[in-house]
Parts: sequence; C-alpha cells; structure tokens
Amino acid sequence: MIDPAKLTDPSVRAFVSAVNAGDRDAFEALLAPGATMSDDGSDRDLAEWADREIFSSGGHMSVASESDGGRGLIVDYRNNTWGEMRTAWRFDVTTDGRISRFETGQA
Repeated sequence: MIDPAKLTDPSVRAFVSAVNAGDRDAFEALLAPGATMSDDGSDRDLAEWADREIFSSGGHMSVASESDGGRGLIVDYRNNTWGEMRTAWRFDVTTDGRISRFETGQA
C-alpha cells in the first residue's frame, strides 16, 4: 500500500487524507463549486453520497496503486456498510487545485 502522504497529486493526497481522517470540512474545502461524482457509472448527489459512503459509515481508503500523475487510484476501500472492496478512482482537478469531479467504482 502507498502511504497517503506519498501520493503524487497534492489534491488527491488531501482528498485521501480527509477521507481517512473523517474530516468533512477538509473534504468539502477540496471540492470546486458545483463538483460532481459518479459511483459505478451512475452520477450521484455528491453531498448525500459522501455522507452515506464516507462520513457516517467510517470510510477509509488504502491506496494500492496510482496512475495518470496521481489522478487515478486503485484503492482497497472499506466502510461499515459494505466492508472492503477493490475500487478504482479517477479525479479531475482544476488549475487552482480543487476537485471538480471524481468517479469511483469497483475495480
């Protein structure tokens, strides 16, 4: 596994760190206005999804590998609802370092 502090992209590094710390304020501060996301190919309401899949269920990301300059991850993701599963994550980051979209799904 890759230590989150060693992830290449600073915005993705901060995203993983915020998720793993359960830090909703840090997570939300990383998002660009109007940020979007999808899970298994379906667009979701980002705020509702993050609350359900991360913050109210103890979400945690263990990064197995990164690609695309650190904006693509393979993660062993776990939470108290679904247990652990291998997932793929892809991030779009604005020029000012905020995440405008992320996509996740089973890898």
